[in-house]
Amino acid sequence: MTPVIAMEKQEQLSIRDLVADQDLTTADLAMIFELAARVKAVPGSFSHALAGKQLAMIFEKPSLRTRVTFEVGMTSMGGYAIYLEHSKPRLGERESIKDVARNLSRWVDGIVARTFAHQAVVELAENASIPVINALTDLLHPCQALGDYFTLREKFGSLKGLKLAFVGDGNNVCHSLMLTGAKLGVTVRVATPYGFEPKAEIVSEAKALGRETGAKIQLFHDPVEAVAGTQAVYTDVWASMGQEYAAHLRTQVFASYQVNENLMSAAGPDTVFLHCLPAHRGSEVTDAVIDSPTSLVYDQAENRLHVQKALLLLLLQPQRV
Repeated sequence: MTPVIAMEKQEQLSIRDLVADQDLTTADLAMIFELAARVKAVPGSFSHALAGKQLAMIFEKPSLRTRVTFEVGMTSMGGYAIYLEHSKPRLGERESIKDVARNLSRWVDGIVARTFAHQAVVELAENASIPVINALTDLLHPCQALGDYFTLREKFGSLKGLKLAFVGDGNNVCHSLMLTGAKLGVTVRVATPYGFEPKAEIVSEAKALGRETGAKIQLFHDPVEAVAGTQAVYTDVWASMGQEYAAHLRTQVFASYQVNENLMSAAGPDTVFLHCLPAHRGSEVTDAVIDSPTSLVYDQAENRLHVQKALLLLLLQPQRV
């Protein structure tokens, strides 16, 4: 018989939807990480917890890790995932987002949405009567940040006081790392070229969250200065999905922000490397770094599955966990 792990007490997130990193409380984050660790520790646990549950997955953008981990997570717990490709037309073009949300609410138990416009996920959540999970927008990528910090928690045991440097474009991943990191007590140091800094309102909000936990949000233009004394160095592609037209120009602007052996040595011999993938090897990161013993990129990818399984359990069937 497949083992089933029971909680000592019923636990439930403070939210119905995960639209933004700000939605989660520190207690929510602890709950997700603890359940993800238990899910990972016992393969096959909760194998029937989502039996009869249906998940609609709306994707405007290509995906490997996000799509596979949500589909595998749902089906491995007895549920079913329905993939809705929405690159043409995009969500809201064929019919209103309100109508999409209200229709899906009559048929399925949850929605995972990967969109360009962040407002599209906001509108889905506002109009759906079922949980909505942000699987990436141009503004935020909360599921990625959850997987990343769960990975660092595994590596270092504790997150509070940890220093993480993000080198590259101040994009959606950078935003989520700052917001979630600030809640967890992680100091996030961001190094970008001039004009590519993270959004000022996100920086301001992350700094406010950090004042409650002791975390600092620091912006730099010198990557060497940013990585000094950190325990983790993180990078992402220089041109996100939808910005491919600017890839050539960005390659020139970001050339000195490549994470290579020299930059990692400026951080320290035991500093780990992270990347949300897909990676453009030879651009934002070298083979020597991404394939090094201190690289955690495949741990991050694996942990997306465990963290998202925890999310699905807590949002779709909290009484079973």
